[in-house]
Amino acid sequence: MQFPLPIAHALEGKADLPIPEWLFAWAASLVLLVSFVVLTLAWKRARFEDADWRPFKAGLARALVNPVTAGLAGALGAFLLGAIIWSGLFGTEAPDRNFSLTFVFVTCWVGIPVASAFAGDVFRAFNPWRAIARVAASGFRLIAGQAPPPPLRYPERWGRWPAVLGIVGFTWLELVFAQSGFQAIGLTPHTVAIAALAYTGLTFVGMALFGIDEWLDRGEAFSVFFNMFSRLASLEVRDGRLGRRRWLSGAVGWAAVPGSVALVLVSIGTTAFDGAGEGLLQEPIADTFDWLYDSVGVGAIWSLRLANSLFFVLTIAAVSAIFWAGIAGMRTVRTSTGSFSAGELGRLFGHSFIPIALAYLVAHYFSLFVFQEQAQFTYLLSDPLGDGSDYFGTAAAGIDYKLVGATLVWYVQVAALVIGHVIALVLAHDRALTAYGEVRAAARSQYWMLAMMVGFTTLGLFLLSFANQ
Repeated sequence: MQFPLPIAHALEGKADLPIPEWLFAWAASLVLLVSFVVLTLAWKRARFEDADWRPFKAGLARALVNPVTAGLAGALGAFLLGAIIWSGLFGTEAPDRNFSLTFVFVTCWVGIPVASAFAGDVFRAFNPWRAIARVAASGFRLIAGQAPPPPLRYPERWGRWPAVLGIVGFTWLELVFAQSGFQAIGLTPHTVAIAALAYTGLTFVGMALFGIDEWLDRGEAFSVFFNMFSRLASLEVRDGRLGRRRWLSGAVGWAAVPGSVALVLVSIGTTAFDGAGEGLLQEPIADTFDWLYDSVGVGAIWSLRLANSLFFVLTIAAVSAIFWAGIAGMRTVRTSTGSFSAGELGRLFGHSFIPIALAYLVAHYFSLFVFQEQAQFTYLLSDPLGDGSDYFGTAAAGIDYKLVGATLVWYVQVAALVIGHVIALVLAHDRALTAYGEVRAAARSQYWMLAMMVGFTTLGLFLLSFANQ
Protein backbone atom coordinates (compact mmCIF):
# COMPACT_ATOMS: atom_id res chain seq x y z
CA MET A 1 0.00 0.00 0.00
CA GLN A 2 1.44 3.36 -0.98
CA PHE A 3 1.68 5.89 1.85
CA PRO A 4 -0.36 9.08 1.46
CA LEU A 5 2.06 11.85 0.50
CA PRO A 6 2.39 13.49 3.97
CA ILE A 7 3.24 10.13 5.57
CA ALA A 8 5.74 9.30 2.87
CA HIS A 9 7.51 12.59 3.53
CA ALA A 10 7.41 12.00 7.29
CA LEU A 11 9.33 8.74 6.83
CA GLU A 12 11.84 9.95 4.28
CA GLY A 13 14.65 10.08 6.85
CA LYS A 14 16.81 6.96 7.01
CA ALA A 15 16.91 5.08 10.30
CA ASP A 16 19.86 6.07 12.51
CA LEU A 17 21.20 2.57 13.25
CA PRO A 18 24.29 1.67 15.30
CA ILE A 19 25.15 -1.17 12.87
CA PRO A 20 24.57 -1.64 9.13
CA GLU A 21 21.17 -2.97 8.13
CA TRP A 22 22.62 -6.15 6.59
CA LEU A 23 24.00 -7.15 10.00
CA PHE A 24 20.45 -7.34 11.31
CA ALA A 25 19.83 -10.21 8.91
CA TRP A 26 22.82 -12.07 10.32
CA ALA A 27 21.69 -11.36 13.87
CA ALA A 28 18.15 -12.52 13.10
CA SER A 29 19.49 -15.72 11.54
CA LEU A 30 21.61 -16.32 14.63
CA VAL A 31 18.55 -15.90 16.86
CA LEU A 32 16.71 -18.48 14.77
CA LEU A 33 19.66 -20.88 14.93
CA VAL A 34 19.92 -20.56 18.72
CA SER A 35 16.15 -21.03 19.04
CA PHE A 36 16.39 -24.15 16.90
CA VAL A 37 19.14 -25.63 19.07
CA VAL A 38 17.26 -24.87 22.28
CA LEU A 39 14.09 -26.44 20.90
CA THR A 40 15.97 -29.55 19.81
CA LEU A 41 17.63 -30.01 23.19
CA ALA A 42 14.84 -28.96 25.56
CA TRP A 43 11.49 -29.47 23.76
CA LYS A 44 11.11 -33.24 23.60
CA ARG A 45 7.35 -33.75 23.78
CA ALA A 46 4.47 -32.12 21.91
CA ARG A 47 2.58 -29.51 23.91
CA PHE A 48 0.12 -28.07 21.40
CA GLU A 49 -1.65 -31.16 20.05
CA ASP A 50 -4.22 -30.93 22.84
CA ALA A 51 -5.81 -27.48 22.93
CA ASP A 52 -7.09 -28.15 26.48
CA TRP A 53 -9.94 -25.66 26.09
CA ARG A 54 -11.62 -24.71 29.36
CA PRO A 55 -14.59 -22.36 29.74
CA PHE A 56 -14.27 -19.39 32.03
CA LYS A 57 -16.49 -19.22 35.05
CA ALA A 58 -19.72 -17.26 34.80
CA GLY A 59 -19.45 -13.56 35.42
CA LEU A 60 -17.15 -11.59 33.18
CA ALA A 61 -17.31 -14.29 30.47
CA ARG A 62 -21.11 -14.18 30.45
CA ALA A 63 -21.02 -10.40 30.40
CA LEU A 64 -18.84 -10.50 27.29
CA VAL A 65 -20.56 -13.34 25.41
CA ASN A 66 -24.35 -13.31 25.51
CA PRO A 67 -27.21 -12.64 23.07
CA VAL A 68 -27.34 -8.93 23.95
CA THR A 69 -23.64 -8.23 23.35
CA ALA A 70 -23.74 -10.42 20.24
CA GLY A 71 -26.65 -8.40 18.88
CA LEU A 72 -24.97 -5.08 19.67
CA ALA A 73 -21.67 -6.18 18.10
CA GLY A 74 -23.43 -7.39 14.97
CA ALA A 75 -25.42 -4.16 14.74
CA LEU A 76 -22.21 -2.14 15.03
CA GLY A 77 -20.60 -4.24 12.30
CA ALA A 78 -23.58 -3.71 10.00
CA PHE A 79 -23.51 0.03 10.75
CA LEU A 80 -19.81 0.24 9.87
CA LEU A 81 -20.40 -1.63 6.60
CA GLY A 82 -23.11 0.91 5.83
CA ALA A 83 -20.70 3.73 6.71
CA ILE A 84 -18.12 2.35 4.27
CA ILE A 85 -20.67 2.24 1.46
CA TRP A 86 -22.25 5.60 2.37
CA SER A 87 -18.98 7.51 2.63
CA GLY A 88 -17.65 5.82 -0.51
CA LEU A 89 -20.69 6.67 -2.61
CA PHE A 90 -21.45 10.16 -1.32
CA GLY A 91 -18.18 11.44 0.14
CA THR A 92 -15.15 13.12 -1.34
CA GLU A 93 -13.04 11.25 -3.84
CA ALA A 94 -9.87 12.40 -2.06
CA PRO A 95 -8.63 9.10 -0.58
CA ASP A 96 -6.96 10.67 2.46
CA ARG A 97 -10.15 12.58 3.45
CA ASN A 98 -12.71 9.79 3.05
CA PHE A 99 -13.59 7.40 5.89
CA SER A 100 -13.91 4.32 3.73
CA LEU A 101 -10.37 3.74 2.43
CA THR A 102 -8.55 4.09 5.74
CA PHE A 103 -11.13 2.02 7.59
CA VAL A 104 -11.04 -0.86 5.08
CA PHE A 105 -7.34 -0.99 4.18
CA VAL A 106 -5.76 0.07 7.49
CA THR A 107 -8.11 -0.29 10.46
CA CYS A 108 -9.58 -3.61 9.34
CA TRP A 109 -6.89 -5.13 7.14
CA VAL A 110 -4.05 -4.47 9.61
CA GLY A 111 -5.81 -3.98 12.93
CA ILE A 112 -8.11 -7.00 12.98
CA PRO A 113 -5.37 -9.63 12.38
CA VAL A 114 -3.33 -8.24 15.28
CA ALA A 115 -6.38 -8.07 17.54
CA SER A 116 -7.37 -11.59 16.50
CA ALA A 117 -3.95 -13.00 17.39
CA PHE A 118 -4.38 -11.78 20.98
CA ALA A 119 -8.13 -11.65 21.63
CA GLY A 120 -9.48 -14.46 19.44
CA ASP A 121 -11.91 -14.30 16.54
CA VAL A 122 -13.18 -10.77 17.13
CA PHE A 123 -14.33 -10.34 13.53
CA ARG A 124 -16.94 -13.09 13.95
CA ALA A 125 -18.66 -11.02 16.62
CA PHE A 126 -18.76 -7.90 14.45
CA ASN A 127 -19.19 -9.60 11.06
CA PRO A 128 -21.86 -7.49 9.32
CA TRP A 129 -22.86 -10.18 6.82
CA ARG A 130 -23.32 -12.76 9.60
CA ALA A 131 -25.43 -10.32 11.62
CA ILE A 132 -27.69 -9.40 8.70
CA ALA A 133 -28.06 -13.03 7.59
CA ARG A 134 -28.96 -14.18 11.11
CA VAL A 135 -31.65 -11.53 11.37
CA ALA A 136 -33.05 -12.62 8.00
CA ALA A 137 -32.95 -16.27 9.08
CA SER A 138 -34.76 -15.41 12.31
CA GLY A 139 -37.47 -13.66 10.32
CA PHE A 140 -37.84 -16.71 8.08
CA ARG A 141 -38.06 -18.94 11.15
CA LEU A 142 -40.83 -16.82 12.64
CA ILE A 143 -42.85 -16.99 9.43
CA ALA A 144 -42.15 -20.57 8.37
CA GLY A 145 -41.68 -22.12 11.79
CA GLN A 146 -38.27 -23.56 10.89
CA ALA A 147 -34.81 -22.46 9.86
CA PRO A 148 -34.28 -22.04 6.10
CA PRO A 149 -32.48 -25.18 4.88
CA PRO A 150 -29.54 -24.59 2.53
CA PRO A 151 -30.35 -25.99 -0.91
CA LEU A 152 -26.78 -27.18 -1.56
CA ARG A 153 -24.15 -29.05 0.40
CA TYR A 154 -20.77 -27.35 0.49
CA PRO A 155 -18.25 -29.49 -1.44
CA GLU A 156 -15.47 -30.70 0.85
CA ARG A 157 -12.92 -30.47 -1.94
CA TRP A 158 -13.53 -26.72 -2.13
CA GLY A 159 -12.20 -26.29 1.39
CA ARG A 160 -11.03 -22.71 1.87
CA TRP A 161 -10.31 -22.10 -1.82
CA PRO A 162 -13.19 -19.61 -2.29
CA ALA A 163 -11.71 -17.55 0.56
CA VAL A 164 -8.28 -17.72 -1.08
CA LEU A 165 -9.74 -16.32 -4.29
CA GLY A 166 -11.50 -13.60 -2.31
CA ILE A 167 -8.29 -12.51 -0.56
CA VAL A 168 -6.38 -12.54 -3.86
CA GLY A 169 -9.09 -10.37 -5.38
CA PHE A 170 -9.10 -7.96 -2.45
CA THR A 171 -5.33 -7.52 -2.40
CA TRP A 172 -5.25 -7.21 -6.20
CA LEU A 173 -7.78 -4.38 -5.91
CA GLU A 174 -5.61 -2.68 -3.29
CA LEU A 175 -2.14 -3.30 -4.68
CA VAL A 176 -2.59 -3.63 -8.45
CA PHE A 177 -5.79 -1.89 -9.48
CA ALA A 178 -4.90 1.04 -7.21
CA GLN A 179 -1.11 1.03 -7.41
CA SER A 180 1.43 0.95 -10.19
CA GLY A 181 4.64 0.51 -8.23
CA PHE A 182 5.60 4.08 -9.13
CA GLN A 183 2.31 5.91 -9.65
CA ALA A 184 -1.13 5.68 -8.01
CA ILE A 185 -4.13 5.02 -10.23
CA GLY A 186 -7.66 3.82 -10.05
CA LEU A 187 -8.77 3.15 -6.48
CA THR A 188 -11.22 5.71 -5.15
CA PRO A 189 -13.72 5.64 -2.28
CA HIS A 190 -16.46 5.15 -4.89
CA THR A 191 -14.69 2.05 -6.22
CA VAL A 192 -14.39 0.66 -2.68
CA ALA A 193 -18.10 1.24 -2.07
CA ILE A 194 -19.08 -0.54 -5.29
CA ALA A 195 -16.74 -3.41 -4.44
CA ALA A 196 -18.27 -3.63 -0.96
CA LEU A 197 -21.78 -3.80 -2.43
CA ALA A 198 -20.77 -6.46 -4.94
CA TYR A 199 -19.01 -8.55 -2.30
CA THR A 200 -21.98 -8.21 0.05
CA GLY A 201 -24.26 -9.60 -2.64
CA LEU A 202 -21.86 -12.47 -3.35
CA THR A 203 -21.62 -13.30 0.36
CA PHE A 204 -25.39 -13.42 0.79
CA VAL A 205 -25.64 -15.73 -2.23
CA GLY A 206 -23.03 -18.05 -0.72
CA MET A 207 -24.80 -18.13 2.65
CA ALA A 208 -28.18 -18.73 0.99
CA LEU A 209 -26.82 -21.63 -1.05
CA PHE A 210 -24.64 -23.39 1.54
CA GLY A 211 -25.81 -22.12 4.92
CA ILE A 212 -24.68 -19.16 6.98
CA ASP A 213 -22.10 -20.82 9.20
CA GLU A 214 -20.77 -23.14 6.50
CA TRP A 215 -20.05 -20.29 4.10
CA LEU A 216 -18.54 -18.12 6.83
CA ASP A 217 -16.26 -20.95 7.98
CA ARG A 218 -15.02 -21.91 4.50
CA GLY A 219 -15.97 -19.48 1.75
CA GLU A 220 -16.26 -15.93 3.10
CA ALA A 221 -12.82 -14.44 2.58
CA PHE A 222 -12.54 -12.09 5.56
CA SER A 223 -14.07 -14.50 8.07
CA VAL A 224 -11.60 -17.19 7.03
CA PHE A 225 -8.63 -14.81 6.82
CA PHE A 226 -9.13 -13.21 10.25
CA ASN A 227 -9.96 -16.56 11.83
CA MET A 228 -6.58 -17.83 10.63
CA PHE A 229 -4.82 -15.34 12.91
CA SER A 230 -7.21 -16.02 15.78
CA ARG A 231 -5.85 -19.58 15.89
CA LEU A 232 -2.78 -18.14 17.62
CA ALA A 233 -4.81 -16.69 20.51
CA SER A 234 -5.59 -18.38 23.81
CA LEU A 235 -9.20 -17.11 23.84
CA GLU A 236 -11.93 -18.97 21.97
CA VAL A 237 -15.72 -19.05 22.02
CA ARG A 238 -17.27 -22.51 21.80
CA ASP A 239 -21.01 -23.14 21.87
CA GLY A 240 -21.62 -19.61 23.07
CA ARG A 241 -19.14 -19.86 25.97
CA LEU A 242 -15.88 -17.95 26.27
CA GLY A 243 -12.96 -20.15 27.24
CA ARG A 244 -9.21 -20.42 27.33
CA ARG A 245 -6.97 -22.84 25.47
CA ARG A 246 -3.23 -23.33 25.41
CA TRP A 247 -1.61 -20.45 23.53
CA LEU A 248 -0.89 -21.34 19.86
CA SER A 249 -2.66 -24.70 20.17
CA GLY A 250 -5.63 -23.52 18.13
CA ALA A 251 -3.44 -23.42 15.03
CA VAL A 252 -2.68 -27.16 15.09
CA GLY A 253 -4.64 -28.96 12.39
CA TRP A 254 -5.83 -25.73 10.77
CA ALA A 255 -4.04 -26.49 7.48
CA ALA A 256 -5.74 -29.86 7.06
CA VAL A 257 -8.60 -28.18 5.16
CA PRO A 258 -7.94 -27.80 1.40
CA GLY A 259 -6.81 -24.30 0.43
CA SER A 260 -5.43 -23.42 3.87
CA VAL A 261 -1.77 -23.57 2.86
CA ALA A 262 -2.53 -21.41 -0.17
CA LEU A 263 -4.24 -18.86 2.07
CA VAL A 264 -1.27 -18.36 4.37
CA LEU A 265 1.17 -18.25 1.45
CA VAL A 266 -0.99 -15.69 -0.37
CA SER A 267 -1.02 -13.58 2.80
CA ILE A 268 2.79 -13.60 2.96
CA GLY A 269 3.19 -13.18 -0.80
CA THR A 270 0.88 -10.20 -1.19
CA THR A 271 2.52 -8.35 1.69
CA ALA A 272 5.94 -9.13 0.21
CA PHE A 273 4.76 -7.77 -3.16
CA ASP A 274 3.58 -4.56 -1.51
CA GLY A 275 6.99 -4.09 0.07
CA ALA A 276 8.90 -5.06 -3.08
CA GLY A 277 6.75 -2.78 -5.23
CA GLU A 278 8.05 0.20 -3.25
CA GLY A 279 11.68 -0.74 -3.85
CA LEU A 280 13.07 -3.92 -5.33
CA LEU A 281 10.44 -4.40 -8.04
CA GLN A 282 9.92 -0.76 -8.90
CA GLU A 283 12.34 -0.77 -11.83
CA PRO A 284 11.24 -4.16 -13.29
CA ILE A 285 7.62 -3.03 -13.10
CA ALA A 286 8.52 0.21 -14.89
CA ASP A 287 10.44 -1.70 -17.59
CA THR A 288 7.50 -4.07 -18.13
CA PHE A 289 5.14 -1.11 -18.34
CA ASP A 290 7.36 0.53 -20.97
CA TRP A 291 7.40 -2.67 -23.03
CA LEU A 292 3.62 -3.12 -22.86
CA TYR A 293 2.95 0.53 -23.61
CA ASP A 294 5.59 1.26 -26.24
CA SER A 295 6.07 -2.10 -27.97
CA VAL A 296 2.79 -3.96 -27.53
CA GLY A 297 0.54 -0.91 -27.71
CA VAL A 298 -1.51 -1.53 -24.57
CA GLY A 299 -3.09 1.59 -23.07
CA ALA A 300 -1.26 3.34 -20.24
CA ILE A 301 -3.58 2.37 -17.39
CA TRP A 302 -3.82 -1.29 -18.35
CA SER A 303 -0.09 -1.45 -19.04
CA LEU A 304 0.40 -0.39 -15.43
CA ARG A 305 -2.09 -2.94 -14.15
CA LEU A 306 -0.80 -5.77 -16.30
CA ALA A 307 2.80 -5.09 -15.28
CA ASN A 308 1.82 -5.08 -11.61
CA SER A 309 -0.35 -8.15 -12.04
CA LEU A 310 2.58 -10.07 -13.48
CA PHE A 311 4.86 -9.32 -10.55
CA PHE A 312 1.98 -9.76 -8.09
CA VAL A 313 1.63 -13.36 -9.31
CA LEU A 314 5.39 -13.91 -9.50
CA THR A 315 5.90 -12.75 -5.90
CA ILE A 316 3.24 -15.12 -4.59
CA ALA A 317 4.81 -17.87 -6.70
CA ALA A 318 8.28 -17.10 -5.27
CA VAL A 319 7.00 -17.28 -1.69
CA SER A 320 5.22 -20.54 -2.48
CA ALA A 321 8.40 -21.90 -4.08
CA ILE A 322 10.38 -21.28 -0.88
CA PHE A 323 7.74 -23.11 1.14
CA TRP A 324 7.42 -26.11 -1.16
CA ALA A 325 11.19 -26.37 -1.60
CA GLY A 326 11.48 -26.75 2.15
CA ILE A 327 8.67 -29.28 2.14
CA ALA A 328 10.49 -31.24 -0.57
CA GLY A 329 13.55 -31.32 1.65
CA MET A 330 11.52 -32.59 4.58
CA ARG A 331 10.37 -35.51 2.42
CA THR A 332 13.90 -36.93 2.60
CA VAL A 333 13.42 -37.60 6.32
CA ARG A 334 11.80 -40.99 6.76
CA THR A 335 9.84 -42.41 9.67
CA SER A 336 9.49 -46.05 10.70
CA THR A 337 6.51 -46.30 8.34
CA GLY A 338 8.09 -44.46 5.40
CA SER A 339 8.10 -40.82 4.27
CA PHE A 340 5.31 -38.29 3.97
CA SER A 341 4.05 -36.95 0.68
CA ALA A 342 4.48 -33.26 -0.09
CA GLY A 343 0.75 -32.67 0.34
CA GLU A 344 0.73 -34.39 3.73
CA LEU A 345 3.67 -32.32 4.95
CA GLY A 346 2.04 -29.12 3.70
CA ARG A 347 -1.11 -29.95 5.66
CA LEU A 348 0.90 -30.95 8.74
CA PHE A 349 3.09 -27.84 8.87
CA GLY A 350 1.17 -25.12 7.01
CA HIS A 351 -0.19 -23.70 10.28
CA SER A 352 3.33 -22.86 11.46
CA PHE A 353 3.49 -20.10 8.82
CA ILE A 354 0.57 -18.15 10.33
CA PRO A 355 2.93 -16.23 12.68
CA ILE A 356 5.09 -15.34 9.67
CA ALA A 357 2.07 -13.93 7.83
CA LEU A 358 1.27 -11.83 10.90
CA ALA A 359 4.91 -10.73 11.24
CA TYR A 360 4.99 -9.57 7.62
CA LEU A 361 1.78 -7.56 8.15
CA VAL A 362 3.09 -5.87 11.28
CA ALA A 363 6.54 -5.21 9.86
CA HIS A 364 5.30 -3.69 6.62
CA TYR A 365 2.29 -1.72 7.87
CA PHE A 366 3.30 -0.65 11.39
CA SER A 367 4.09 2.97 10.59
CA LEU A 368 1.11 3.30 8.26
CA PHE A 369 -1.16 1.99 11.00
CA VAL A 370 0.23 4.34 13.66
CA PHE A 371 -0.23 7.42 11.48
CA GLN A 372 -3.50 6.56 9.77
CA GLU A 373 -5.25 5.47 12.96
CA GLN A 374 -4.70 8.97 14.29
CA ALA A 375 -6.64 10.18 11.27
CA GLN A 376 -9.23 7.40 11.58
CA PHE A 377 -10.29 8.33 15.08
CA THR A 378 -10.08 12.10 14.70
CA TYR A 379 -10.92 13.95 11.50
CA LEU A 380 -12.08 10.94 9.46
CA LEU A 381 -14.50 9.96 12.21
CA SER A 382 -15.82 13.49 12.59
CA ASP A 383 -15.94 14.23 8.86
CA PRO A 384 -16.38 10.84 7.13
CA LEU A 385 -17.51 12.35 3.83
CA GLY A 386 -14.81 15.00 3.74
CA ASP A 387 -17.47 17.68 3.26
CA GLY A 388 -16.62 19.89 6.23
CA SER A 389 -18.77 18.15 8.84
CA ASP A 390 -17.61 17.92 12.46
CA TYR A 391 -19.80 15.36 14.23
CA PHE A 392 -17.49 14.77 17.22
CA GLY A 393 -15.47 17.99 17.34
CA THR A 394 -12.25 16.40 16.08
CA ALA A 395 -12.36 17.39 12.41
CA ALA A 396 -9.60 19.94 12.89
CA ALA A 397 -7.20 17.42 14.45
CA GLY A 398 -4.07 16.38 12.60
CA ILE A 399 -1.53 13.59 12.52
CA ASP A 400 1.51 13.74 14.79
CA TYR A 401 4.27 12.61 12.44
CA LYS A 402 6.80 12.77 15.27
CA LEU A 403 5.02 10.06 17.23
CA VAL A 404 7.35 7.43 15.77
CA GLY A 405 10.62 7.97 13.95
CA ALA A 406 12.36 5.94 11.26
CA THR A 407 14.70 4.25 13.75
CA LEU A 408 11.87 3.07 16.00
CA VAL A 409 9.94 1.84 12.99
CA TRP A 410 12.95 -0.22 11.87
CA TYR A 411 13.38 -1.82 15.31
CA VAL A 412 9.69 -2.71 15.46
CA GLN A 413 9.89 -4.23 11.98
CA VAL A 414 12.93 -6.34 12.86
CA ALA A 415 11.42 -7.44 16.17
CA ALA A 416 8.17 -8.45 14.49
CA LEU A 417 9.97 -10.55 11.89
CA VAL A 418 12.26 -12.28 14.39
CA ILE A 419 9.51 -13.01 16.94
CA GLY A 420 7.15 -14.25 14.25
CA HIS A 421 9.70 -16.65 12.83
CA VAL A 422 10.76 -17.95 16.25
CA ILE A 423 7.10 -18.71 17.05
CA ALA A 424 6.84 -20.43 13.67
CA LEU A 425 9.82 -22.62 14.58
CA VAL A 426 8.17 -23.52 17.88
CA LEU A 427 4.93 -24.55 16.17
CA ALA A 428 6.76 -26.57 13.52
CA HIS A 429 9.02 -28.35 16.04
CA ASP A 430 6.06 -29.23 18.23
CA ARG A 431 4.18 -30.72 15.27
CA ALA A 432 7.25 -32.61 14.07
CA LEU A 433 7.48 -34.45 17.39
CA THR A 434 4.01 -35.88 16.79
CA ALA A 435 4.37 -36.42 13.04
CA TYR A 436 7.73 -38.23 13.15
CA GLY A 437 7.26 -39.97 16.48
CA GLU A 438 10.78 -39.57 17.82
CA VAL A 439 13.04 -36.64 18.65
CA ARG A 440 15.93 -37.36 16.27
CA ALA A 441 13.80 -37.67 13.13
CA ALA A 442 11.78 -34.64 14.16
CA ALA A 443 15.00 -32.63 14.57
CA ARG A 444 16.29 -33.71 11.15
CA SER A 445 13.04 -32.67 9.51
CA GLN A 446 13.35 -29.25 11.10
CA TYR A 447 16.69 -28.50 9.43
CA TRP A 448 14.59 -27.75 6.38
CA MET A 449 12.11 -25.71 8.38
CA LEU A 450 14.98 -23.67 9.82
CA ALA A 451 16.24 -23.01 6.29
CA MET A 452 12.77 -21.78 5.29
CA MET A 453 12.55 -19.52 8.34
CA VAL A 454 15.95 -18.00 7.65
CA GLY A 455 14.91 -17.50 4.03
CA PHE A 456 11.68 -15.72 4.93
CA THR A 457 13.37 -13.59 7.61
CA THR A 458 16.13 -12.53 5.23
CA LEU A 459 13.59 -11.79 2.49
CA GLY A 460 11.52 -9.64 4.85
CA LEU A 461 14.50 -7.66 6.12
CA PHE A 462 15.88 -7.24 2.61
CA LEU A 463 12.59 -5.84 1.34
CA LEU A 464 12.34 -3.46 4.29
CA SER A 465 15.92 -2.23 3.96
CA PHE A 466 15.56 -1.82 0.18
CA ALA A 467 12.37 0.20 0.64
CA ASN A 468 14.12 2.46 3.16
CA GLN A 469 16.97 3.36 0.80
